[in-house]
Amino acid sequence: MLAQNLAVVKGLVSVAWADGHVTHEETEVLEALLDAFHALPSEAYELRKFAQTPRSLADVPIHELGFAARRQLLQHAVLLSYVDGKQDDQERELLAKLVVALEIPALEARDLMRESEENAKSLLKLL
Repeated sequence: MLAQNLAVVKGLVSVAWADGHVTHEETEVLEALLDAFHALPSEAYELRKFAQTPRSLADVPIHELGFAARRQLLQHAVLLSYVDGKQDDQERELLAKLVVALEIPALEARDLMRESEENAKSLLKLL
C-alpha cells in the first residue's frame, strides 16, 4: 500500500471519529478503501487497530500526501461524513480543519466539497 493511501485512510479514520463514534457504515467504507488500495493483510490489521481508538487530524501523516492525494482525502472525507445519512456539526468542523491542514485554497476546497456533497446526497437516495 502506498504511503499516501495509508495517510488517506488514516485521515478518513479521523473523520469517522469526528462525532465521537465510528458507525458500521463508516467501517464498511474504510474496509472498501483497504480493498481498493490493495492493503496487505498486515497493513489492514494495523489500520483496523489504528481505527479502534478515537483519532484526530493530529494522527494523520499529512506530509505524506501529494497534491492529488490531499484533494482525494478531502473528497472522500465529505462522502464519509454523509455515510450515516447526515453530516453533523462535528463533522463539518473537522472538514473545515482538514481543509486548512491540507493547505487547499479556500475556493478550490469549496468547489471540491460542494461536488462531493452533491455526490453523497445522490448516493443516499439509492440506499
